[in-house]
Amino acid sequence: MKLQQLRYILEVERRGLNVSAAAEALFTSQPGVSRRIRELEEELGVRIFERAGRQLTRVTPAGRTILDLAAKVMGEVANIERIGREYGDPGHGVLSVATTHTQARYRLPPVIRKFIGRYPGVRLNIQQGTPLQIAQMTVGGDVDCCIATEAMELFDELVMLPCYRWDRCILTPCDHPLREEKTLTLEALAEYPIITYVFGFTGRSTLDKAFQEAGITPNVVLTAADADVIKTYVRLGLGVGIVAKMAYDRRVDTDLCALDAGHLFQSSVTRFGLRRNSILPGYLYDFIELFAPHLKRELVEKALSASNAKEVSRLFEDVPLYS
Repeated sequence: MKLQQLRYILEVERRGLNVSAAAEALFTSQPGVSRRIRELEEELGVRIFERAGRQLTRVTPAGRTILDLAAKVMGEVANIERIGREYGDPGHGVLSVATTHTQARYRLPPVIRKFIGRYPGVRLNIQQGTPLQIAQMTVGGDVDCCIATEAMELFDELVMLPCYRWDRCILTPCDHPLREEKTLTLEALAEYPIITYVFGFTGRSTLDKAFQEAGITPNVVLTAADADVIKTYVRLGLGVGIVAKMAYDRRVDTDLCALDAGHLFQSSVTRFGLRRNSILPGYLYDFIELFAPHLKRELVEKALSASNAKEVSRLFEDVPLYS
Protein backbone atom coordinates (compact mmCIF):
# COMPACT_ATOMS: atom_id res chain seq x y z
CA MET A 1 0.00 0.00 0.00
CA LYS A 2 1.31 3.42 -0.98
CA LEU A 3 0.29 6.93 0.03
CA GLN A 4 -0.17 7.70 -3.65
CA GLN A 5 -2.94 5.10 -3.85
CA LEU A 6 -4.74 6.65 -0.89
CA ARG A 7 -4.43 10.07 -2.52
CA TYR A 8 -5.90 8.67 -5.72
CA ILE A 9 -8.99 7.09 -4.15
CA LEU A 10 -9.70 10.24 -2.14
CA GLU A 11 -9.46 12.41 -5.24
CA VAL A 12 -11.72 10.06 -7.21
CA GLU A 13 -14.38 10.32 -4.51
CA ARG A 14 -13.94 14.09 -4.33
CA ARG A 15 -14.52 14.32 -8.10
CA GLY A 16 -17.81 12.43 -7.93
CA LEU A 17 -16.24 9.11 -9.03
CA ASN A 18 -15.07 10.77 -12.26
CA VAL A 19 -11.67 9.17 -12.86
CA SER A 20 -10.81 11.51 -15.73
CA ALA A 21 -11.41 14.59 -13.57
CA ALA A 22 -9.40 13.04 -10.73
CA ALA A 23 -6.50 12.26 -13.08
CA GLU A 24 -6.51 15.84 -14.34
CA ALA A 25 -6.46 17.22 -10.79
CA LEU A 26 -3.60 14.85 -9.90
CA PHE A 27 -1.64 15.72 -13.06
CA THR A 28 -1.52 12.11 -14.20
CA SER A 29 -3.31 9.80 -16.65
CA GLN A 30 -6.72 8.17 -16.31
CA PRO A 31 -5.32 4.65 -16.93
CA GLY A 32 -2.70 5.25 -14.26
CA VAL A 33 -5.31 6.21 -11.67
CA SER A 34 -7.53 3.24 -12.57
CA ARG A 35 -4.59 0.84 -12.39
CA ARG A 36 -3.47 2.09 -8.96
CA ILE A 37 -7.00 1.75 -7.59
CA ARG A 38 -7.33 -1.81 -8.90
CA GLU A 39 -3.93 -2.71 -7.41
CA LEU A 40 -5.03 -1.37 -4.02
CA GLU A 41 -8.29 -3.31 -4.16
CA GLU A 42 -6.42 -6.49 -5.07
CA GLU A 43 -3.97 -5.97 -2.22
CA LEU A 44 -6.76 -5.39 0.30
CA GLY A 45 -9.01 -8.11 -1.09
CA VAL A 46 -12.10 -5.88 -1.22
CA ARG A 47 -13.65 -3.51 -3.70
CA ILE A 48 -13.58 0.16 -2.84
CA PHE A 49 -15.81 1.18 -5.73
CA GLU A 50 -18.63 -0.61 -7.56
CA ARG A 51 -18.40 -0.53 -11.35
CA ALA A 52 -20.68 -0.70 -14.39
CA GLY A 53 -18.30 -1.55 -17.20
CA ARG A 54 -15.44 0.91 -16.90
CA GLN A 55 -17.46 3.47 -14.95
CA LEU A 56 -17.33 3.78 -11.17
CA THR A 57 -20.89 3.90 -9.88
CA ARG A 58 -20.72 4.06 -6.09
CA VAL A 59 -18.57 3.56 -3.00
CA THR A 60 -18.94 0.12 -1.38
CA PRO A 61 -19.52 -0.20 2.39
CA ALA A 62 -15.94 -1.41 2.82
CA GLY A 63 -14.78 1.40 0.55
CA ARG A 64 -16.53 3.96 2.76
CA THR A 65 -14.54 2.78 5.78
CA ILE A 66 -11.31 2.70 3.77
CA LEU A 67 -11.86 6.22 2.43
CA ASP A 68 -12.56 7.59 5.92
CA LEU A 69 -9.35 6.04 7.24
CA ALA A 70 -7.41 7.20 4.18
CA ALA A 71 -8.51 10.79 4.85
CA LYS A 72 -7.21 10.51 8.42
CA VAL A 73 -3.90 9.03 7.22
CA MET A 74 -3.37 11.82 4.72
CA GLY A 75 -4.21 14.34 7.42
CA GLU A 76 -1.48 12.91 9.66
CA VAL A 77 0.96 12.93 6.74
CA ALA A 78 0.21 16.63 6.32
CA ASN A 79 0.88 17.13 10.05
CA ILE A 80 4.29 15.46 9.75
CA GLU A 81 5.17 17.64 6.78
CA ARG A 82 4.14 20.75 8.69
CA ILE A 83 6.33 19.85 11.66
CA GLY A 84 9.28 19.53 9.33
CA ARG A 85 8.60 22.91 7.75
CA GLU A 86 7.90 24.61 11.06
CA TYR A 87 11.11 23.50 12.74
CA GLY A 88 13.23 23.64 9.61
CA ASP A 89 12.41 27.24 8.70
CA PRO A 90 9.39 28.80 10.43
CA GLY A 91 9.38 31.79 8.07
CA HIS A 92 9.07 29.71 4.93
CA GLY A 93 6.51 27.22 3.66
CA VAL A 94 3.26 26.88 1.77
CA LEU A 95 -0.18 27.85 3.05
CA SER A 96 -3.10 26.40 1.10
CA VAL A 97 -6.55 27.88 1.75
CA ALA A 98 -9.80 26.63 0.21
CA THR A 99 -12.70 29.05 0.10
CA THR A 100 -15.68 30.31 -1.86
CA HIS A 101 -15.67 33.12 -4.41
CA THR A 102 -17.33 35.58 -2.02
CA GLN A 103 -14.62 35.18 0.61
CA ALA A 104 -11.79 35.20 -1.95
CA ARG A 105 -13.13 38.26 -3.73
CA TYR A 106 -14.44 40.44 -0.91
CA ARG A 107 -12.95 39.45 2.49
CA LEU A 108 -9.55 37.94 1.86
CA PRO A 109 -7.66 40.59 -0.20
CA PRO A 110 -6.69 42.89 2.72
CA VAL A 111 -5.84 39.84 4.86
CA ILE A 112 -3.61 38.40 2.14
CA ARG A 113 -1.85 41.73 1.61
CA LYS A 114 -0.96 41.94 5.31
CA PHE A 115 0.02 38.28 5.49
CA ILE A 116 2.38 38.46 2.50
CA GLY A 117 3.97 41.57 3.96
CA ARG A 118 4.56 39.72 7.22
CA TYR A 119 5.61 36.38 5.68
CA PRO A 120 7.29 36.99 2.31
CA GLY A 121 8.83 33.50 2.45
CA VAL A 122 5.46 31.72 2.63
CA ARG A 123 3.81 30.85 -0.69
CA LEU A 124 0.05 31.30 -0.50
CA ASN A 125 -2.24 29.04 -2.51
CA ILE A 126 -5.94 29.97 -2.73
CA GLN A 127 -8.33 27.33 -4.09
CA GLN A 128 -12.00 28.02 -4.78
CA GLY A 129 -14.93 25.62 -4.81
CA THR A 130 -18.32 24.85 -3.36
CA PRO A 131 -18.54 24.67 0.44
CA LEU A 132 -18.80 20.88 0.16
CA GLN A 133 -15.72 20.67 -2.07
CA ILE A 134 -13.56 22.90 0.09
CA ALA A 135 -14.54 21.01 3.26
CA GLN A 136 -13.56 17.76 1.55
CA MET A 137 -10.24 19.28 0.48
CA THR A 138 -9.51 20.17 4.09
CA VAL A 139 -10.51 16.79 5.50
CA GLY A 140 -8.36 15.05 2.88
CA GLY A 141 -5.29 17.16 3.65
CA ASP A 142 -5.16 18.82 0.23
CA VAL A 143 -5.36 22.24 1.90
CA ASP A 144 -4.50 23.52 5.35
CA CYS A 145 -7.82 25.19 6.09
CA CYS A 146 -11.11 26.33 4.62
CA ILE A 147 -13.34 29.38 4.93
CA ALA A 148 -17.05 29.20 4.17
CA THR A 149 -20.55 29.72 5.51
CA GLU A 150 -22.49 26.67 4.29
CA ALA A 151 -22.11 22.89 4.69
CA MET A 152 -19.30 23.00 7.27
CA GLU A 153 -21.39 21.30 9.96
CA LEU A 154 -21.54 18.13 7.84
CA PHE A 155 -17.96 17.17 8.66
CA ASP A 156 -17.14 15.86 12.14
CA GLU A 157 -13.43 15.83 11.22
CA LEU A 158 -13.40 19.63 11.04
CA VAL A 159 -13.19 22.13 13.87
CA MET A 160 -15.26 25.15 12.86
CA LEU A 161 -14.20 28.51 14.29
CA PRO A 162 -16.82 31.30 14.03
CA CYS A 163 -15.30 34.36 12.35
CA TYR A 164 -17.90 37.04 11.64
CA ARG A 165 -21.60 37.66 11.10
CA TRP A 166 -22.94 39.10 7.87
CA ASP A 167 -26.24 40.17 6.38
CA ARG A 168 -27.70 40.39 2.89
CA CYS A 169 -28.79 43.17 0.62
CA ILE A 170 -31.12 43.41 -2.35
CA LEU A 171 -29.49 44.72 -5.53
CA THR A 172 -31.64 46.57 -8.03
CA PRO A 173 -31.25 49.11 -10.82
CA CYS A 174 -31.52 52.51 -9.14
CA ASP A 175 -34.91 53.27 -10.74
CA HIS A 176 -36.50 50.00 -9.55
CA PRO A 177 -39.96 50.15 -7.84
CA LEU A 178 -38.68 48.30 -4.77
CA ARG A 179 -36.79 51.44 -3.79
CA GLU A 180 -40.15 53.13 -3.20
CA GLU A 181 -41.18 50.63 -0.51
CA LYS A 182 -41.21 52.30 2.91
CA THR A 183 -40.52 48.98 4.62
CA LEU A 184 -39.17 46.20 2.45
CA THR A 185 -41.00 42.89 2.99
CA LEU A 186 -40.63 39.36 1.71
CA GLU A 187 -44.04 39.70 0.06
CA ALA A 188 -42.90 42.76 -1.90
CA LEU A 189 -39.64 41.07 -2.84
CA ALA A 190 -41.42 37.95 -4.07
CA GLU A 191 -43.35 40.01 -6.63
CA TYR A 192 -40.19 40.27 -8.75
CA PRO A 193 -37.89 37.70 -10.41
CA ILE A 194 -35.00 36.88 -8.06
CA ILE A 195 -31.37 36.15 -8.88
CA THR A 196 -29.32 34.70 -6.05
CA TYR A 197 -26.76 32.12 -5.00
CA VAL A 198 -26.82 28.45 -5.92
CA PHE A 199 -28.09 26.37 -3.00
CA GLY A 200 -25.18 25.54 -0.69
CA PHE A 201 -23.39 28.84 -1.32
CA THR A 202 -23.05 31.92 0.87
CA GLY A 203 -25.93 31.49 3.26
CA ARG A 204 -28.48 30.35 0.68
CA SER A 205 -30.11 27.95 3.16
CA THR A 206 -30.96 30.88 5.47
CA LEU A 207 -32.59 32.71 2.58
CA ASP A 208 -34.72 29.73 1.58
CA LYS A 209 -35.72 29.15 5.20
CA ALA A 210 -37.04 32.72 5.56
CA PHE A 211 -39.33 32.39 2.53
CA GLN A 212 -40.48 28.94 3.61
CA GLU A 213 -41.40 30.08 7.13
CA ALA A 214 -43.36 33.00 5.66
CA GLY A 215 -45.26 30.63 3.37
CA ILE A 216 -43.97 32.42 0.27
CA THR A 217 -42.60 30.82 -2.88
CA PRO A 218 -40.02 33.18 -4.43
CA ASN A 219 -39.64 33.36 -8.20
CA VAL A 220 -35.94 32.44 -8.43
CA VAL A 221 -35.19 32.74 -12.15
CA LEU A 222 -31.41 32.39 -12.07
CA THR A 223 -28.76 31.19 -9.62
CA ALA A 224 -24.98 31.55 -9.60
CA ALA A 225 -22.08 30.82 -7.28
CA ASP A 226 -20.50 34.21 -7.94
CA ALA A 227 -21.87 37.55 -6.69
CA ASP A 228 -20.31 39.33 -9.66
CA VAL A 229 -22.29 37.08 -12.02
CA ILE A 230 -25.46 37.89 -10.10
CA LYS A 231 -24.73 41.61 -10.52
CA THR A 232 -24.27 41.14 -14.26
CA TYR A 233 -27.76 39.70 -14.69
CA VAL A 234 -29.33 42.30 -12.42
CA ARG A 235 -27.80 44.91 -14.73
CA LEU A 236 -29.43 43.13 -17.69
CA GLY A 237 -32.81 43.62 -16.02
CA LEU A 238 -33.50 39.92 -15.49
CA GLY A 239 -34.42 40.34 -11.83
CA VAL A 240 -33.39 41.68 -8.44
CA GLY A 241 -30.33 40.17 -6.76
CA ILE A 242 -29.97 38.85 -3.23
CA VAL A 243 -26.30 38.81 -2.26
CA ALA A 244 -24.04 39.12 0.75
CA LYS A 245 -23.89 42.77 1.80
CA MET A 246 -20.08 42.68 1.55
CA ALA A 247 -20.41 42.05 -2.21
CA TYR A 248 -21.80 45.54 -2.88
CA ASP A 249 -19.33 48.39 -3.29
CA ARG A 250 -21.00 51.75 -3.90
CA ARG A 251 -17.75 53.10 -5.38
CA VAL A 252 -17.71 50.38 -8.05
CA ASP A 253 -21.35 49.36 -8.43
CA THR A 254 -22.52 52.89 -9.23
CA ASP A 255 -25.28 51.67 -11.56
CA LEU A 256 -26.85 49.50 -8.86
CA CYS A 257 -28.55 50.33 -5.57
CA ALA A 258 -28.51 48.16 -2.46
CA LEU A 259 -31.50 47.80 -0.16
CA ASP A 260 -30.78 46.51 3.33
CA ALA A 261 -32.25 43.05 3.95
CA GLY A 262 -30.94 42.48 7.46
CA HIS A 263 -34.51 42.50 8.82
CA LEU A 264 -35.70 39.94 6.27
CA PHE A 265 -33.14 37.19 6.72
CA GLN A 266 -31.29 35.86 9.75
CA SER A 267 -27.62 36.79 9.88
CA SER A 268 -25.16 34.14 8.73
CA VAL A 269 -21.80 33.24 10.25
CA THR A 270 -18.68 32.57 8.21
CA ARG A 271 -16.38 29.97 9.77
CA PHE A 272 -12.76 28.95 9.55
CA GLY A 273 -12.34 25.17 9.23
CA LEU A 274 -9.36 23.13 10.45
CA ARG A 275 -8.80 19.40 10.77
CA ARG A 276 -9.36 18.23 14.32
CA ASN A 277 -6.11 17.70 16.28
CA SER A 278 -4.04 19.07 13.38
CA ILE A 279 -0.67 20.70 13.99
CA LEU A 280 -0.52 24.22 12.62
CA PRO A 281 2.56 26.21 11.58
CA GLY A 282 2.97 29.51 13.37
CA TYR A 283 2.14 31.53 10.27
CA LEU A 284 -1.27 29.84 9.98
CA TYR A 285 -2.19 31.04 13.48
CA ASP A 286 -1.30 34.56 12.33
CA PHE A 287 -3.34 34.16 9.15
CA ILE A 288 -6.38 33.10 11.20
CA GLU A 289 -6.03 36.08 13.51
CA LEU A 290 -5.66 38.48 10.58
CA PHE A 291 -8.94 37.14 9.18
CA ALA A 292 -10.76 37.09 12.53
CA PRO A 293 -8.97 39.14 15.24
CA HIS A 294 -10.75 37.40 18.12
CA LEU A 295 -9.27 34.02 17.10
CA LYS A 296 -6.08 34.24 19.13
CA ARG A 297 -3.67 31.32 19.11
CA GLU A 298 -4.61 30.16 22.61
CA LEU A 299 -8.31 30.02 21.70
CA VAL A 300 -7.62 28.18 18.44
CA GLU A 301 -5.45 25.60 20.24
CA LYS A 302 -8.22 24.96 22.78
CA ALA A 303 -10.71 24.46 19.95
CA LEU A 304 -8.41 22.03 18.13
CA SER A 305 -8.02 19.91 21.25
CA ALA A 306 -11.77 19.84 22.00
CA SER A 307 -13.33 16.41 21.69
CA ASN A 308 -16.53 17.46 19.91
CA ALA A 309 -18.43 20.35 18.32
CA LYS A 310 -20.35 21.15 21.53
CA GLU A 311 -17.10 21.77 23.40
CA VAL A 312 -15.97 24.08 20.59
CA SER A 313 -19.27 25.99 20.72
CA ARG A 314 -18.92 26.52 24.47
CA LEU A 315 -15.53 28.16 23.90
CA PHE A 316 -17.20 30.86 21.83
CA GLU A 317 -20.32 31.47 23.92
CA ASP A 318 -19.00 34.77 25.30
CA VAL A 319 -16.82 35.74 22.33
CA PRO A 320 -18.38 38.62 20.33
CA LEU A 321 -18.27 38.25 16.55
CA TYR A 322 -17.56 41.32 14.44
CA SER A 323 -19.44 42.07 11.22
